[in-house]
Amino acid sequence: MSAPAHSSGTFAIGGELTVHRLGFGAMRLPGMMDGSERRASRELLREAVRLGIDLIDTAHAYGMSEELIADALHPYPDGLVIATKGGLGHGFLPDGRPERLRADCEESLRRLRLDTIDLWQLHEPDPAVPLEEQLGAIRELRDEGKIRFVGVSNVSDEELRRARHLIEIATVQNRFNIAEQRADDVLRTCEAEGIGFMPFAPIAMGGLADASIGPVGAAARDGATPAQIALAWLLRRSPVVLPIPGTGSLEHLRENVDAALLALPVGEGAATDRG
Repeated sequence: MSAPAHSSGTFAIGGELTVHRLGFGAMRLPGMMDGSERRASRELLREAVRLGIDLIDTAHAYGMSEELIADALHPYPDGLVIATKGGLGHGFLPDGRPERLRADCEESLRRLRLDTIDLWQLHEPDPAVPLEEQLGAIRELRDEGKIRFVGVSNVSDEELRRARHLIEIATVQNRFNIAEQRADDVLRTCEAEGIGFMPFAPIAMGGLADASIGPVGAAARDGATPAQIALAWLLRRSPVVLPIPGTGSLEHLRENVDAALLALPVGEGAATDRG
């Protein structure tokens, strides 16, 4: 795998899986597609790896995403970390029944053509199932060698604290970006404990790419796009932050990678920085 042309640094997931801090989120790959769309998705994924991205995040619930990743990249290059998630049922509602978590994990293994998933994340805690049962099922999968490291997603700081008492947590994936910082307490805990924090919707599903939006638009300069500034802001926010922007466009993919070169001065966007 080629070295990326960026300077965002690296982070070791679980203290062992070292990745560059700007990853790729595969949620926006098409769910149903014809041959030309499949070829375009393969080209996008291969270009991401060529650009030095070595963390790709997907989920059992993302339609054909896992199969597309395997189709484009298997056999996987050394150092590439594929992270996936499970535990969502119909209507994207949480389903944390142990049998569902096992089925999702085993189906992801098949789709991704893997014996072990490097990072498997609980997509969202299910309030109808005790957290102890959900994480107990995940611990069994880890102990069977089907999962290497465990992450959680869409959690509060209290849920993260409870989870960490039940199993080692390597990453947290919550919605977080320059305009939405409700998960700041979770990020602070991750930073204190050396847990990777993977903000999804890092540019608010593309919304922050609009140059008219407050602090991002105001900060645009030197040819940088608002989306690049939003990503650079996240990379600067904390050394445990691992943004996973998604796109279906080669142009936007390259633009996102270039965001890691953008060195925001201290104090840039001060109105949105934490105190």
